[in-house]
Amino acid sequence: MFLEIITPDKKVFSGNVTSVSVPGTNGKFQMLNRHAPIISTLVNGNVKVNTGKETLTYFVKGGVVEMLDNKVTLLAEGIDNNKK
Repeated sequence: MFLEIITPDKKVFSGNVTSVSVPGTNGKFQMLNRHAPIISTLVNGNVKVNTGKETLTYFVKGGVVEMLDNKVTLLAEGIDNNKK
């Protein structure tokens, strides 16, 4: 599946991934290949991205995530690279 992580300032990540874990407002959840369509708001917390070769972690400061047609778009209010 394809993932884009975008903040108001820049595109943080863009590429193919095997899974994405996000801190949803109603709890953490994971999206895998061919996940059902979903839209969720996000709270502050870690987003874990598995590329198949490595796992990347980003601390997001709230936002929205959408999964549609095997593409995940994560719009973050901000990213704090100092927290993990």
